[in-house]
Amino acid sequence: MTSPAPTTGPAAASAPAATRAGPRLSVAVIVQDEERNLEACLESVKFADEIVVVDSHSTDRTAEIARRFTDRVFQREYQGQVDKKNHAVEKCANDWVLSVDADERVSPELAAEIRETLARGGDAAGFQIRRRTFYMGREIRHGEWNPDWVLRLFDRRRGRFGGTDPHDRVEVSGPVARLSGTMDHHPYRDFAHQIARVQHFSTLAAKAFHEQGRRAGLWMMLVRPWFRFVKGYLLKLGFLDGIPGLAIATASGFYAFARAVKLWELQRAAVPKGQA
Repeated sequence: MTSPAPTTGPAAASAPAATRAGPRLSVAVIVQDEERNLEACLESVKFADEIVVVDSHSTDRTAEIARRFTDRVFQREYQGQVDKKNHAVEKCANDWVLSVDADERVSPELAAEIRETLARGGDAAGFQIRRRTFYMGREIRHGEWNPDWVLRLFDRRRGRFGGTDPHDRVEVSGPVARLSGTMDHHPYRDFAHQIARVQHFSTLAAKAFHEQGRRAGLWMMLVRPWFRFVKGYLLKLGFLDGIPGLAIATASGFYAFARAVKLWELQRAAVPKGQA
């Protein structure tokens, strides 16, 4: 039985009565210092019955902006992407959840399709959505970023977030279908922002690898970064996206290299003095 959604607050007030056919829908968004992106993101999901935002004590206007759209705003210390997204899902009042990142926008076509799909019913436990990624003023049509299918709409009774930080993914028990509508993705403001995120996420990934007992060697430092570059730039035709394609492939290779070196540093730090 579907749980009732809140009937008060900004999110409930903004959801038109015409959208309430079929199961009620919650949107879960995790944020931290996202004042540049959040308003456009939340504007695109106002069709939902509930919006839940989980913040990690932002120092900018993120929480203020979120409260303009919903009173379901929660604070949680950052303990990884997987933990934070599962916490957001747990805060949702409805069984069907759409997980959206602050740098993503749900197209009007996708919003209508989601409502129609839920109203129609079926046995799918989750739905994949294609992301259209925009970077350096253009849509990226090749390389590692395209095609980009992500499972984001799911029945939380049959699914939750898994994966290895910082690369979370929804894992469901049951059939998975695809929607035809798209979600726009604006991951980086510029190349400097991309490299800053690479630094951040490679640190998180190295820590996760270290906790799993994985070890860094020359293969991980030398071969894997070059393979990531060649795969994205040549094998997947990233060069057809011009300078943005080159930047993406180069940053992808650097990410693999930085992750390996940081893992190696963690390995050295864990060896007792005198045994290194």
